[in-house]
Amino acid sequence: MTTKELLQKIRVIEIKTKGLTKHIFSGEYHASFKGKGMAFSEVREYQIGDEVRTIDWNVTARFNTPFVKVFEEERELTVMLVIDVSGSTDFGTTTKTKKDLILEIAAVLSFSAVANNDKVGAIFCTDRVEKYIAPAKGKKHALLILREIIEFQPESKRTNLSEGMRFFRNVLKKRSIGIVISDFLDPNAVEDGLKITGSKHDLLAIHIADPADRELPNVGMVEFFNAETNQKTWVNTSSEKVRSQFSATARQFEQQLQELFKRTKMDHVSIDTTDDFILKLIQLFNSRK
Repeated sequence: MTTKELLQKIRVIEIKTKGLTKHIFSGEYHASFKGKGMAFSEVREYQIGDEVRTIDWNVTARFNTPFVKVFEEERELTVMLVIDVSGSTDFGTTTKTKKDLILEIAAVLSFSAVANNDKVGAIFCTDRVEKYIAPAKGKKHALLILREIIEFQPESKRTNLSEGMRFFRNVLKKRSIGIVISDFLDPNAVEDGLKITGSKHDLLAIHIADPADRELPNVGMVEFFNAETNQKTWVNTSSEKVRSQFSATARQFEQQLQELFKRTKMDHVSIDTTDDFILKLIQLFNSRK
């Protein structure tokens, strides 16, 4: 992809997600994430019902009338996008791939963070941490993240999200918002990593899927290619038994994934490449209010 083509694609994504960002930022994003604490804002005269411990004794003595300190929630947050860039995210059977959907979701979340004056960063993860973009503010930084998602070519195609979780915990000591965007097709045990990270940070999951993850179309003999292991397998999709087993395995995976999120106490949402992803994000944010 040439520099010109890259800039055009980023511009299209920016324009496409601009209105969506405003929709989310109108309340859902801001209300769904709590600040890090309370910061002093101002003093005002004491009113009946105010707590005695909030009295500012220095100002009270100066004016010979009681004044209290007013505190406001510190809103500045750090949002870290933990993005799955493994081989399975290149898959898609509709008008977009999982990677395309990840790009759009990352754009909306990044621009929402910028609009809220929050820092946003990213961790690109396969079975290792492939790239780390330190959190920062501003539109230029958000565009940098999107450019990297489009251009980045990972060294590995496999998946081990626990490596991303470990890096997240080590690099960010202060409590932050972690949003894991992945299809969660991970052969490794990830539960402990999610639990430990969730105890230190506010961790959310966005599960990316494609309709073909659940239902196998009847199109005869098809050669399947595993983008993470490079294995090829011929499958007779005309067989009703094969299609039924495929669907049953998919349902079992989704059930296990839901149970994983429940055990790790993660707020989560599943989004298909055919879904109106903005509505799904709003549902996720509203569930946290």
